[in-house]
Amino acid sequence: MFIKKTTATFVLAASLVSSVVFSPAVFAGDIIKLATTTSTENSGLLGYILPKFEKQSGYTVQVIATGTGKALKLASQGDVDVVMTHAPGAEAKFVADGFGIEPRGIMANDFVVLGPKADPAGIHSSKTAEDAFAKIAATHSTFLSRGDNSGTNMKENIIWKRAKVTPNFKGYTPVGQGMGKTLLMANELQAYTLSDRGTFVAYKAKLDLEVKFDGGKLLANPYQVILINPKKYPDLNHKGARAFSDWLVNPKTKALINSYKVQGQQLFKAKED
Repeated sequence: MFIKKTTATFVLAASLVSSVVFSPAVFAGDIIKLATTTSTENSGLLGYILPKFEKQSGYTVQVIATGTGKALKLASQGDVDVVMTHAPGAEAKFVADGFGIEPRGIMANDFVVLGPKADPAGIHSSKTAEDAFAKIAATHSTFLSRGDNSGTNMKENIIWKRAKVTPNFKGYTPVGQGMGKTLLMANELQAYTLSDRGTFVAYKAKLDLEVKFDGGKLLANPYQVILINPKKYPDLNHKGARAFSDWLVNPKTKALINSYKVQGQQLFKAKED
C-alpha cells in the first residue's frame, strides 16, 4: 500500500509539474511587450482589438501605455518588442538612429483643442490652430499641457512654435500626466488643453468641456507600428512582434479598427492601402 500510494503521489506531482512547465503562458516567446501611447489605451481601442489578436495568434500582449517619448526610449533600450506611437518626427529619428525598422502606418484620427463652454480666450472663431494657441496665451487663459514628452505634447510644442509663442504665460500648466488624467484635470479647472479626438470622445460623458477648435493638416494624428531592430537586440520576441505588426495592417484588422465606436462615433480611421 505504501508503494502504491507513493507511486500515485509521484504521478500526480509529475502531472502538476508538467502542466506548469509546459503551460503556454510561461513561455517568454508567447509574450509580446508593446510600448504604446496612452491614447490607444484611454480610448478603449486596445481593449477592443487585442483580445481578438491574442485569440487568433496564441500570443499574450503586455501593454505599457505611456507617452510616445518614453515608449520610444523603452524600445531604444531593448525593453519592449514593438512600439505603436503617434509622433512622426520622433519615430523617423528612432528609425534613422537604427533602433527601429519597418515603420507601418496603421490608422489616424486628429487632435482637437478643448476648452470651457464660455471660451474665455475666444478661440472658437480662430482660423488656424496657431491662432487659437496665440489667443490662449494672449489672454493668459489656463492651459493644461501634458508635459510628458508624449506625441500629444510634441504636437502641442509644434503648434506653440508655429504660433511664435513661448509657453510661459501665467495660465500655462504642465501636469506630467497621460491623456485621460489630463482631461479630467482640465475639466476640473475649466482649462484649455490639446487632446487626441479618440480619448476625448471616450471621456466625453465625464467632461464639461467642448471642442473649441479642430481641423487642418497641422492637427492630423497618424499612428505607426515599428519593429525593433534585431541587430540591436537579437534576444527580443521579434517573431511575435512581426506577427502583431502584420496583423495590424491586415484588411480584416483595419475593418475592425474602423468599426470601433464610442457613443456612436468612430474614433480611428484605418490607413487605406
